[in-house]
Amino acid sequence: MYGNTAGLKASQARRLLATYRRRVQPRELCSPELARHLSELSREVGRQLGVLLNRRGEVERVLVGDARQVELPDIGRARAGQLRLRGLRLVHTHLKDEPLTRDDLTDLVLLRLDAVAAVVARDDGLPGKVYLATLLPFNPGGDLYRQEQAPSLTELHFDALASTVALEQEMARAAPGRAVGSEGRAILLGAFTGSRAVAEDSMEELRELSRTAGVEVLDMMLQGRKEIDPRTVVGEGKLQEILVRSMALGADLLVFDRDLSPSQARHVSEATSLRIIDRTQLILDIFARRARSADGKLQVELAQLKYLLPRLVGRDDSLSRLSGGIGGRGPGETKLEVDRRRVRDRISHLEDRIDRLSADRATRRRQRNRAGVPVISIVGYTNAGKSTLLNALTDSEVLAEDILFATLDPTSRRLRFPRGRRAAPPTDGPEAEGRRHMAGEVVVTDTVGFIRDLPRDLLAAFRATLEELEEADLLLHVVDASDPRHAAQARAVEAVLGSLDLERTPRLLVFNKMDRNPEEARALAHREGGVAVSATAREGFPELLARCEEILWRRGRVQAPGPSPEFLRPRGG
Repeated sequence: MYGNTAGLKASQARRLLATYRRRVQPRELCSPELARHLSELSREVGRQLGVLLNRRGEVERVLVGDARQVELPDIGRARAGQLRLRGLRLVHTHLKDEPLTRDDLTDLVLLRLDAVAAVVARDDGLPGKVYLATLLPFNPGGDLYRQEQAPSLTELHFDALASTVALEQEMARAAPGRAVGSEGRAILLGAFTGSRAVAEDSMEELRELSRTAGVEVLDMMLQGRKEIDPRTVVGEGKLQEILVRSMALGADLLVFDRDLSPSQARHVSEATSLRIIDRTQLILDIFARRARSADGKLQVELAQLKYLLPRLVGRDDSLSRLSGGIGGRGPGETKLEVDRRRVRDRISHLEDRIDRLSADRATRRRQRNRAGVPVISIVGYTNAGKSTLLNALTDSEVLAEDILFATLDPTSRRLRFPRGRRAAPPTDGPEAEGRRHMAGEVVVTDTVGFIRDLPRDLLAAFRATLEELEEADLLLHVVDASDPRHAAQARAVEAVLGSLDLERTPRLLVFNKMDRNPEEARALAHREGGVAVSATAREGFPELLARCEEILWRRGRVQAPGPSPEFLRPRGG
């Protein structure tokens, strides 16, 4: 027996244990004899009683509750399967004539029971009205279960076996499939303690990240809280609601709009049986997909390993010591410790390789500096149009897509200034004459896009790439003027630049995508002292290049304008 057995008389306990000897027909919800047995005992003890019946009609568990409910034993709180039911049906008594409770219906959905029924125990001990609930196939816009009632068991027209078989067949037929190329069917989940508007913006960004990662977004759920739950982020009640929703939609993935601690990820995964990933994991996955060069792949792997290391947690007895305890003491090492050591060794190896790459980059930068070629670096929020701007300025064909983090590896191209300003060459020395062919040109570098709450490990791993910004003479901060969140995005970029100690590097705000709303873009540029352009329509470039020349001239990186005032079309290098 399971549940509230305290206070039962010995004779009552024996009669309850005798319930295991009873059988019902597979097609019956419950036999009249079993219903009367439970009803009489329920009235006698003043508690709800129940049984879990399998599809053969055998009693698997006898349940003892209190006057209001019965508690189910741990039969696995996770789902039995997307297309299968549990193979158990719950029949229990109600001491009052009342329908199935919310807890009854929640157990039906979460445990995927074949059916849940309540038989009213009348005052005379005989079974009375019957309330029944069964699951429905996938129904994103409607109910998850069907309810019905009958005056008695004999008047309830319900074939338990045929109903279950038909339901599982319908679930298999109506089961939602993944879209071609989809990495999962996800519910996005956010929890906030501050501004709802900020949280909603962040959720929209998470939707874009999910789209970039190839995840099919089915729903988004946002919860306001006084404080974040330390175990599950959203609390046990909300987690059950999410699980019910995931079953209705056929979701197999839960994406959190925050970083989860190892224990939080473990608790949520155990409670829902869904795959759980957080914001950092999603960004790391995108970076792993987009990295093309050897440098980029190394930096992504380093960030992934740094994220993984604190999450290596032992879960079973196989991680016990190989040698240890009385009669076996020695230098035994757990499998978990071996895994951690290997990860730390790999991290150290990757850091050494990235340091060598950083030294190679520094050498190339020194050569460029000796040649006297000014450097303009394009920075900005991800998907602001940086690569498109580089292509338009230099007639290049750098990959530019309408997704987040399309560019991970830095790309440099040469640009000739339109009005004949010249890069300031060395004033003396044997190299001065040989470098005059570079006069009038600058190097424009495209960099990885930034994002709010950029993972620290990712930022550290990409330090070799971001070092390119340290040698820049000018930063073009590209802002998507058509995005309603452009102000917050600009602040996020400035925060990252501040963390890289680039506050002193001159920068020019470039409000891109003015073709979508020209007046607003020009107003923004005027108010912020920037330039409005359209990289796709190639509008606003004369003013942009003139402003770049002016800033570089003030820094002594270009000489006075030459004799050709006409606008020359920029060319690629």
